[in-house]
Amino acid sequence: MKFKELGLSDDLLKAVTTAGYEEATPIQAETIPMVLAGQDVIGQAQTGTGKTAAFALPILEKIDKSNENVQALVVSPTRELAIQTQEEIYKLGRNERANVQVVYGGADIRRQIKSLKNHPQVVVGTPGRLLDHIRRHTLKLDHVQMLVLDEADEMLNMGFLDDIEDIIKQLPVERQTMLFSATMPPEIKRVGVQFMQDPKHVKIKAKELTTDLIDQFYVRSRDFEKFDVMTRFFDVQSPDLTIVFTRTKRRVDEISSGLQARGYNAAGIHGDLTQKRRTQIMNEFRHGQLDILVATDVAARGIDINDVTHVYNYDIPQDPDSYVHRVGRTGRAGKHGVSMTFVTPNEMDYLREIEKLTKVRMLPLKPPSDEEALVSQLGAAKDKVTELVNKTDTEKFAKTAEGLLSEFDAEDLVAALLNDLTKDDSNQVPVKITPERPLPKRGGKRHGGGGYHHGGGNRRGGNGGGGYRGHRSNDSRGGRGGSRSHDSRNHDSHDSRSHGDNRNRRSNGSNGGRRNEGGSRGFTIRKKD
Repeated sequence: MKFKELGLSDDLLKAVTTAGYEEATPIQAETIPMVLAGQDVIGQAQTGTGKTAAFALPILEKIDKSNENVQALVVSPTRELAIQTQEEIYKLGRNERANVQVVYGGADIRRQIKSLKNHPQVVVGTPGRLLDHIRRHTLKLDHVQMLVLDEADEMLNMGFLDDIEDIIKQLPVERQTMLFSATMPPEIKRVGVQFMQDPKHVKIKAKELTTDLIDQFYVRSRDFEKFDVMTRFFDVQSPDLTIVFTRTKRRVDEISSGLQARGYNAAGIHGDLTQKRRTQIMNEFRHGQLDILVATDVAARGIDINDVTHVYNYDIPQDPDSYVHRVGRTGRAGKHGVSMTFVTPNEMDYLREIEKLTKVRMLPLKPPSDEEALVSQLGAAKDKVTELVNKTDTEKFAKTAEGLLSEFDAEDLVAALLNDLTKDDSNQVPVKITPERPLPKRGGKRHGGGGYHHGGGNRRGGNGGGGYRGHRSNDSRGGRGGSRSHDSRNHDSHDSRSHGDNRNRRSNGSNGGRRNEGGSRGFTIRKKD
């Protein structure tokens, strides 16, 4: 359905076109007319389905721009999601000069108080910081006409349900309420019954949860093998912009540090980082200055970047809905994406549950060998050398070059350069990731499967290595879950381009990356006799 069929003003239609939207997504097509008609709405939709615009556009249509009171309140579970929601609403409402402000924990509250004195018509915030402002009387909500509870199930998981109820009690009884949630546990349904007036339900069907634009694979691997296997996939697939998901904050730190040590342009994000550092990392990732973002589910909520090409599930998520949230970060805006999930033999039942929800059968993929990874790296390095030669003013360096050629063999000089342009492997830089307790056992029969498939290569065409073809092998989807309970002590529960080939870009100081030094692979440049 076209946006012009939804009853929006010309100014909003222009903003929609400027933002690059063409046709309304299912959640937008169903929700926007209901909200414009004044109805309460419960929308069950995953991240990446366009739900922000589904409530932002009707809010912008309905608020009175001449009224300086807060007329719409959006409650978000995390700082990142709150910031991105505010940015999206501001972008869509720029032509109509809507005043949109955001408040969240971990930032200077005095600056937020100052911004609230500018009379915003729309306020976006996290539950804790919203309550802080309410108690300080720096946020007045007695004129709010529309309330949005975004990612309600995530706010429930993070323990914000009581805070949400306290916030709702500060609002006028006569208002319009919109609630969006990926799942509908009983507590969320109770909010709908208690605080909403005859809400209309909009649910995106399961078959629409993951797009055909995402190639979904799984890799069977023991836990201690995952890191080395994943980096070999990086080398052969050459992803442009990648998110690696893991279950715990400790693993975010260890994986991101290990990737930096191997020479990858990577950084990690979780709730224990300062807001300043989290914002810095997200800005680098958004603008293509960072190739690989390692994140927990909570920290990654609200990441809305259309250019993510690959999602790697280092740890399989414990519930299928989280999988849908994760893979929804790629395959956006009509672009192809790749999702790869690492599964230990005891976790195959979790994979089956994901396939049931998404109605997509993931294809098994055999890990590349160290030799195949190096061939791909050398192919990329060769292309990089060709690029350097073509753009270098060689006359400027001719004398020094002649001196080196008289002292060393040309083959050794080129080998040293190729060594510098490729990354260290597991033999040069061993990386140990602390084992985590296995997921609790799930019931179910063993899951049969076919042989390994090729796939996962960069759809845009990678330099040198190209897409990796896995070797044919029989893969039985056997295995049962472990019997010990999952260790949740490290779980993240805090309230928080031009971009080139990943193999060709070096880490910079801002994200802790390391440039490989020539000769690290142990060969010697021989001087001529």
